[in-house]
Amino acid sequence: MGFRMGIVGLPNVGKSTLFNALTRTAAAQAANFPFCTIEPNVGEVAVPDARLDRLAEIGKSKQIIPTRMTFVDIAGLVKGASKGEGLGNQFLANIREVDAIAHVLRCFEGGDVTHVEGRVDPVADAETIETELMLADIESIEKRMQNIVRKVRGGDKEAVQQERLLKSALEVLEAGKPARVVAVDDEDRRAWKMLQLLTSKPVLYVCNVSEEESATGNAHSEAVAAMAAEQGNAHVVISARIEEEISQLDPEEQSMFLDEMGLSEPGLDRLIRAGYDLLHLETYFTVGPKEARAWTIRQGTTAPRAAGVIHGDFEKGFIRAETISYDDFVALGGEQAAKEAGKMRAEGKSYVVKDGDVLHFLFNT
Repeated sequence: MGFRMGIVGLPNVGKSTLFNALTRTAAAQAANFPFCTIEPNVGEVAVPDARLDRLAEIGKSKQIIPTRMTFVDIAGLVKGASKGEGLGNQFLANIREVDAIAHVLRCFEGGDVTHVEGRVDPVADAETIETELMLADIESIEKRMQNIVRKVRGGDKEAVQQERLLKSALEVLEAGKPARVVAVDDEDRRAWKMLQLLTSKPVLYVCNVSEEESATGNAHSEAVAAMAAEQGNAHVVISARIEEEISQLDPEEQSMFLDEMGLSEPGLDRLIRAGYDLLHLETYFTVGPKEARAWTIRQGTTAPRAAGVIHGDFEKGFIRAETISYDDFVALGGEQAAKEAGKMRAEGKSYVVKDGDVLHFLFNT
């Protein structure tokens, strides 16, 4: 299981440049004019995880298969999008289909790239998009509440639940806050997700700085960091231009280039980790002579559901999971040694899988 992260922002903030770097393609036309991305470009990238390489080495695996993340480069938004300005309607439709939002903010100066509003103010840019999404949500909620009036009067349980959640969302939106601040109970979580409110999606602010400021950030990125902290959101500092350059280099050249720039790792790695944290995701592994593979699950996933990520039959016929922690697998030199040392555990249906677990599932066919 991966997840879809939508790359959004005002025109000319570096969305398509970042997308090109992340997916190592030139599918998104990174041109210096608004709406150069007409259709949402979709690309999958491998999630880098040094643990997987180490497990493959110990397990003498012939193939390494990382888990993957999907990035969606969505057309630039402008003020008035909630009323259909620019490519607003298309933007709003595309954003409903992603799990999280990577909100790219321009944090670099420079007259060679035109800002759509003629100034550099990432906090104001963030507020522009947030406002448009909130306005779109308010309009959507009001329409839905009108459409379910009869069902609510008739005592339809789903409609009553939906109306209650819609009213909760409308209350915070009208107070100028996004829907994601609404406290949702476990029993309402599925119905809440079905509402597909734009401002209910978690947000990661991506501060796009100049190449010279990639390691240190600047006053603009610091302002975004303060805003993110106040909102309870996350942020990362990246130079899209540097990521684009890195994506064209081989691993050895990448390492040298990063050293020269004073960076310890590519921005992609930081972006993915921040995305994982944002959606409460974690990774477990399967290791054998044929392949070493990483699998993505949500935190709190039980062993049968984790097995179902591999194949539905694994979940249906689940018997138990033979489990070794990553640290034990590496320290003891593999599955057999861990088993002999008593570090392999047999876990049942109630076991909650932990990040880094090396698992082997037993199931009935």
